[in-house]
Amino acid sequence: MGRVDGKVVFITGAARGQGRAHALRLAAEGADIIAVDLCEDIDTNGYPLATRDDLDETVRLVEKLGRRIVARTADVRDSAALKSAVADGIAELGRLDAVVAQAGIAPLGPDRGAEAFIDAITVDFHGVVHAVEAALPHLPDGASIVATGSIAGLIPATVDNPANGPGGLGYSFAKRQVASFVHDLATVLATRRIRVNAVHPTNVNTGMLNSDLMYRSFRPDLENPTREDALPSFPATTGFGIPYVEPEDVAETVLFLVSDESRYVTGMQMRVDAAGYVKRRPQLPTF
Repeated sequence: MGRVDGKVVFITGAARGQGRAHALRLAAEGADIIAVDLCEDIDTNGYPLATRDDLDETVRLVEKLGRRIVARTADVRDSAALKSAVADGIAELGRLDAVVAQAGIAPLGPDRGAEAFIDAITVDFHGVVHAVEAALPHLPDGASIVATGSIAGLIPATVDNPANGPGGLGYSFAKRQVASFVHDLATVLATRRIRVNAVHPTNVNTGMLNSDLMYRSFRPDLENPTREDALPSFPATTGFGIPYVEPEDVAETVLFLVSDESRYVTGMQMRVDAAGYVKRRPQLPTF
């Protein structure tokens, strides 16, 4: 207990899924949280995103652990909104020690058009940049920056699944940019000993995976596949033969990267992928 005692961590996409798991794991180890989420849907994204009720539940669960939390609705595509949320959090909590840029979407679907490609990039990559931009002026030397990528960001570009459409292509592109950004930013911030790392999960048991569009991605041979139809295909992405990891599995890696245990770990592409590289033949980005 107490691995991040007294730290304040800014988390985007904190209302549910991985973001909530990170908030709760960090709070359980002594951190206070600045939590941000959009709390509304994005038109090109074919599954429902988190709601204000979800964000309120994150607040309740963090407070139940005896930690403080400042929660704001904000769009990671809006740099000014994130800066305002961070300022509010610091005004109440007194400091900022780390940022976890977690917010992301997967606007899959062959009929989504170029706007889905753009939305994937502006949320999944620009959102990471905006979160770092908002946090960096307040971070002390020795702070930690963690960005959520994907195993999709560590594999060579291939012929995209037609079921994924432009949004699927944008998702993979954005996650590759996250990997590159982390590598370069770690170099730039090395003199301040600010660590910058990415976490790249395989399938995670969240609303993104458990959606009709994702089922179609895994079973493009069926017109209206169900979760039961898609589930046998999920293990094809992992060498361990499991269908997915839990958000809490990813949160353990985030906790390590935020804690002082990782004080000399930076520029890393940390896979939480159950040996997904065995199945998907990843290729580390060429920077």
